[in-house]
Amino acid sequence: MDQFNDYDELRKVKRSIQFLMVLLGISVVAFIVILNINNFDNNDLNEKLESNIIEVNKSNNVETAIQYWTPLDIESINDVNQKELVNYGKELIIHTSKYLGPNGIVQKTSNGLNCQNCHLDAGTKVWGNNYGSVASLYPKFRARSGANENIYKRVNDCFERSLNGKSLDTLGKEMQAIKAYIEFLGTNVEKGKKAEGSGFKDLAYLDRAADPINGKLVYIAKCQSCHQENGEGTQLSDGSGYTFPPLWGKHSYNDGAGLYRISNFAKFVKYNMPLGVSHESPQLSDEEAWDVAAFVNSQPRPHIKVPKDWPDKSKKPIDHPFGPYADAFSEKQHKFGPFKPIIETKN
Repeated sequence: MDQFNDYDELRKVKRSIQFLMVLLGISVVAFIVILNINNFDNNDLNEKLESNIIEVNKSNNVETAIQYWTPLDIESINDVNQKELVNYGKELIIHTSKYLGPNGIVQKTSNGLNCQNCHLDAGTKVWGNNYGSVASLYPKFRARSGANENIYKRVNDCFERSLNGKSLDTLGKEMQAIKAYIEFLGTNVEKGKKAEGSGFKDLAYLDRAADPINGKLVYIAKCQSCHQENGEGTQLSDGSGYTFPPLWGKHSYNDGAGLYRISNFAKFVKYNMPLGVSHESPQLSDEEAWDVAAFVNSQPRPHIKVPKDWPDKSKKPIDHPFGPYADAFSEKQHKFGPFKPIIETKN
């Protein structure tokens, strides 16, 4: 009898142990499942976080994170007379030739180009040689003249060089309107500061000289359809200006203009040409931009006598195409490069 009782007790203990083992097994399996679920959730969460970081990085890269200057709306001007003057200034920038060109309705002062041909979108385009910093930085000292210059002088420099014409009367309505427009554009830029995206965007120097021969091929492929085979541009039917400006010849900018320096021309076309291109999606390679600049600025154009330019020769830009220089490099190298050896001597 005692044996049976012992056996019953043994069976109860055995069943209890088995039950506990089953419970333990279930617990282990549940733990593993939960652990995997947690791992899956964490991995998924990490992937999502990483994805968000990537998206944030994409939306905050160097280009898109920059707050580029944008002009104020002329309609925000409350003074009626001031608004009228600023609007007239804008009109003169866009349709310079209509008012001041060879057949100008106000006066015959310039070569038929418009200020907007060099200062895109009426001087408002990012990296399109815009006017964003003019009001904030002028008057300022300019090494080219060796003197302090005001906005009047800067505007007339363009009329005499880029427009190959005559200076405007600083007290005349046209100059006052242009000045008013340029100053209005800069009203949202702190005095002494440079507006982000104004002027030209930097372009790396080549390790070789710019090649006009290769530049001609670039011109034929990318520029000729608008500016024509001989660089004469496309003139409006009424002769009041150009749809596409001449890039060389007697109606183009003269050899004292800023664009006659190939670094300026290369930067301009790299981030703005062919028409419609922006700095965010340039079409020309760096090499193409430098080479086409070399080609265009090898073509004939008007000459301007400016013997007083750069009174301090050491301040001349490295690509100023006319001597004398403060170094021993030739005019050819100063015009076409390579420029890095010239830079090294200045450092």
